[in-house]
Amino acid sequence: MSETSACPQCALKNIYPDGENFVCADCGYEWPMKEVVKPDEDATAVVKDANGNVLTDGDSVVLIKDLKVKGTSMTLKVGTKVKSIRLVGGDHEVDCKMDAGSFMLKACFLKKV
Repeated sequence: MSETSACPQCALKNIYPDGENFVCADCGYEWPMKEVVKPDEDATAVVKDANGNVLTDGDSVVLIKDLKVKGTSMTLKVGTKVKSIRLVGGDHEVDCKMDAGSFMLKACFLKKV
């Protein structure tokens, strides 16, 4: 019937397909027919700047837009150079230190120098 012959929750074999999911008739648990591929933590995602250049750890970048710092009245000015960036996962891909402090920035507001 499928590559999974038992319910992953209760381990009983009374399962049936329902649309794009399998359903266990005994416990009611549903799971997708297609295996969900979890991202490999060893594989690093490619981070690109505003111009499409690939960024790596230790690169120097320049801000291409004034950025207001949330929760303060501070603004990071366009043209500010940032040295030795560090790539991290998540929505804000770049971790950096400037004279104004440490910041997490989105790569779309940066240009590789």
